[in-house]
Amino acid sequence: MNERPEDDVNSTVPHQPGSLREAIARRAAFVREPHPAGVAKPPLQLMLAELRSLYRGRSKEPAVQPAAHPMPVMLLPGFGSHPRRMKPMADALAAAGHHVHEWGLGFNFGPSQANFAFLMRRVGAIARQYKAPVALVGWSLGGLFAREIARREPDMVAKVVTMGTPFSGDPRANNAWRAYQVVTGHSVDEPPIECDFSVKPPVPTIALWSPRDGIVAPRAACGWPEERDRAVSIRCSHLDFSNAPKVISEVLRQLEVED
Repeated sequence: MNERPEDDVNSTVPHQPGSLREAIARRAAFVREPHPAGVAKPPLQLMLAELRSLYRGRSKEPAVQPAAHPMPVMLLPGFGSHPRRMKPMADALAAAGHHVHEWGLGFNFGPSQANFAFLMRRVGAIARQYKAPVALVGWSLGGLFAREIARREPDMVAKVVTMGTPFSGDPRANNAWRAYQVVTGHSVDEPPIECDFSVKPPVPTIALWSPRDGIVAPRAACGWPEERDRAVSIRCSHLDFSNAPKVISEVLRQLEVED
């Protein structure tokens, strides 16, 4: 795939003269915003446990069997993450025979109209290249992109697998919403694209979630029956969704399920 995004497709830096002061003031207000009462989030001890994932050595690679139904797959990284974080998963899927593609945007610094339009074009181009719909595997925020692409263009998408993705309930049911607002410059209530993440896309939609997630509340990533087709619990940290062998094995299994 040779298509590249525009230079500013992932930028959150304001370009209009005189806007810097307003951008700083808006972000300062976001930092001071209190967590809403009654909205669950993972406890502090699980949040701190996430730090261990950053320093843990690479785990033993999972055993990979040839895929019975190889398909094009796009991997979408989590907020603030680069596709390199998902390389163990990409390597395992490719070893199984799937045609694996990165999302093409580098670090995930949140949605914009430009980068979402780029992703829509990219998924469409991959589907045309293989003459087959694309499976979208999204980690955390990447899963929200995946669900929305599938909701808008179901003919281009074979299935969606989300991993620790906060698609259900209050968008502040996590420990990352303030950081998200500061980086992107917009409220979690007002994303720059029209979307409804809780609406199940009209394609098979599988939610992987963890009771040990220190970033996203388990209920937000599990969802309710009408919001996804299947929910699978995996005991791992939020950061381990990108590369843990048991997660990779489950993604491989879900890609093989004939829905």
